[in-house]
Amino acid sequence: MRIVLQRVSEASVTIEGSLKSEIGLGYLILLGIEADDNQEDIEWLCKKIVQLRIFNDAEDKMNLSIQDVNGEILVISQFTLHAQCKKGNRPSFIKAARPEQAIPLYEAFLKEMEKQLGKTIGSGKFGADMKVRLLNDGPVTILLDTKQKDIF
Repeated sequence: MRIVLQRVSEASVTIEGSLKSEIGLGYLILLGIEADDNQEDIEWLCKKIVQLRIFNDAEDKMNLSIQDVNGEILVISQFTLHAQCKKGNRPSFIKAARPEQAIPLYEAFLKEMEKQLGKTIGSGKFGADMKVRLLNDGPVTILLDTKQKDIF
């Protein structure tokens, strides 16, 4: 499981011209699911996300978690995070999980994220053509990958 996490002042997702979700201060998370991801990956990643201290404290140092600032989360499925561009110019998505496997993992991730955060989170719609807007705060952008826990 791989994510791009962006600290935002606000973010939203629109599907077919209708606003699906919007948040204020918090995280926009782009989530890519790989074929061999599982519940253990979900739990590790959600715990790491909630515990990250990347919001500024009174001394302007990154020292506060999303819970400390009562932040919100918007999660967007993003299979293209597993693009492989090693050969040629057209990306391969062979490592991305197929929808029949990815959808239940995406839904489990949303449920676990809500459990860890202690409140409802926003989401897109798996497989939909989504228009995502964000106002990156900082900018602060963090990459996490459950297959590289030793690095992160």
